Amino acid sequence: MVLLSGGLDSATTAAIAKHDRFELHALSVDYGQRHRFELEAARRVAESLGVVRHVVVSVDLAQFGGSALTADIAVPLDRADDEISRGIPVTYVPARNTVFLSLALGYAEVVGAGDLFLGVNAIDYSGYPDCRPEFIAAFERLANLATKAGVEGTTRFRIHTPLIRMTKAEIIRRGMELGVDYGLTHTCYSPNSAGVACGRCDACRLRRKGFAEAGMKDPIKYLTKSGA
Repeated sequence: MVLLSGGLDSATTAAIAKHDRFELHALSVDYGQRHRFELEAARRVAESLGVVRHVVVSVDLAQFGGSALTADIAVPLDRADDEISRGIPVTYVPARNTVFLSLALGYAEVVGAGDLFLGVNAIDYSGYPDCRPEFIAAFERLANLATKAGVEGTTRFRIHTPLIRMTKAEIIRRGMELGVDYGLTHTCYSPNSAGVACGRCDACRLRRKGFAEAGMKDPIKYLTKSGA
């Protein structure tokens, strides 16, 4: 079971799971995010990887608001690397990965999948608390306590986070080794109406920095030149 956002990290995570000979089921979540282009990217990535089934679930977190991704709050632009790595930004969506993993767990229990893959990263990331190893370990314990399969011992749930200790450049290099087409992915938090990445939000800046450090060309288009 792969949580597939359509971004660079989740696409790489899915490719790693496939390389490790897992049969892939994918889950994407329409949560009212402003960057809804990622859902189409998730569909493209799922198709390219030949997943058994790709399910898109709607859970409107925009009803709660509280984040620049789900409410009328400006997405931060042009932040320096040290700013991005300091504190929890307004793009944090309250309890997002807890909600997403809960949905993935329900889907996994139905199809008999004991292995859940999530593309979180605790190095080149924006300080989200639900991307940390401590959170993943706690949710794995919960998964085995809160499910019929876990309680009866028919399935032992494991949360796989293969990217959690990798830099963005290392993630990109690994994905390229596995044949990931990063031109299919969408990363930007603030794309234009045509879905073109802004190049200035934290997500874009981390992605562009990763490709630069990996010595590779990013195949997607941006509204601004690198470093602008």
